[in-house]
Amino acid sequence: MSTLLSNIVLNDLDHWVAGQWELFPLTQPFKSRDGERRAKIRSSLKEGYLVRYADDFKIICRDWKSAQRWYHAVVLYLKDRLKLDVSPEKSQIINLRKRESEFLGFTIRANKKSQKRVAHTGIKASKRQKIKSEAKKHILKMRTSPTALNAARFNSFVLGIHNYFNRATHVSVGFSRLAYDLRAFMYNRLKQIGKYEHPANPPPTYSKFYSLGYRTYKIADVYLYPLANVKTKNTMGFSTGLSLFTTAGRELIYKKLRPDLRQEIYFLSKSSIPNQSVEYMDNRISRYSMKMGKCEITGMYLFASDVHCHHYIPPNAGGNDKFTNLRILHKEVGQLILQTQKETIDVLKNKLGLTEMMMNKINQYREKYALDPV
Repeated sequence: MSTLLSNIVLNDLDHWVAGQWELFPLTQPFKSRDGERRAKIRSSLKEGYLVRYADDFKIICRDWKSAQRWYHAVVLYLKDRLKLDVSPEKSQIINLRKRESEFLGFTIRANKKSQKRVAHTGIKASKRQKIKSEAKKHILKMRTSPTALNAARFNSFVLGIHNYFNRATHVSVGFSRLAYDLRAFMYNRLKQIGKYEHPANPPPTYSKFYSLGYRTYKIADVYLYPLANVKTKNTMGFSTGLSLFTTAGRELIYKKLRPDLRQEIYFLSKSSIPNQSVEYMDNRISRYSMKMGKCEITGMYLFASDVHCHHYIPPNAGGNDKFTNLRILHKEVGQLILQTQKETIDVLKNKLGLTEMMMNKINQYREKYALDPV
């Protein structure tokens, strides 16, 4: 609730900061954003860009003078307009050229590269220690009880921290160090209960996220996700113009689609499903496009032939063909949700290589159909 309330209260701050520089209205149009920026520099405006999550935010500036102006302006704005006080201990001006700043578990520094400065981001030291402690807890659980469930819980933990920190430019360095620190600990606890090998015929989820070049432990026929196998993923800017609810917004979304997605959308548009409404067929394509062609449970990329469009609330229980009631799933995940035969359920679970989080989602879907959890 606190995150939601922070977003509501500080939404005003977001618009105010953007209006001070980024979205400041100019008296004449310019052909490029670079031209707009040069015009603003010649004015008395203070250049700054806001990055915020809940009540934790930073304003990025180019020089000390601008940072001073922003600091005092924001403190006064929060006090006078929103009746909020700023903590002097947590609020400060940091020169990123000289020392690191911390934000949401990341470290940020502006390092010199050629003739310019680039962001050097990594994992906060205290966060690395916390990850190491959590990893040890999962490893000890597997040592005590080497079951597929505990192995899946470890994989869910590793995939979660990889997906969070893979925006850091030096994430590979940080996790390689973590893996090195845990190497002896894992060997001493897992050598008697698992095999250390290159994955042979791993499940689709493993192949999607991880390279087969890393050796890893196999516990209860489940390959553990390697801690060191993670790469930086570029963070894409968000445009407020993107929207499913306006014609212009949908056109922007379609233009941003990858060529392979466009091809699969074309195949979906040409396919036919007996006894389904036009609304269902249209929303099926819209949902696939919005999810960038990924299964909403496993996250794996889906070709048109693998797509199953699932009713979250079944039609016989009042469900409809509206966009909000449809889910894009891998066809075998759809089979698992509706399956009642135990033998078939076990085959599908082993084939898909599902984590604990994925199984929880599947059981939520099964509950809507009055089926027992698997």
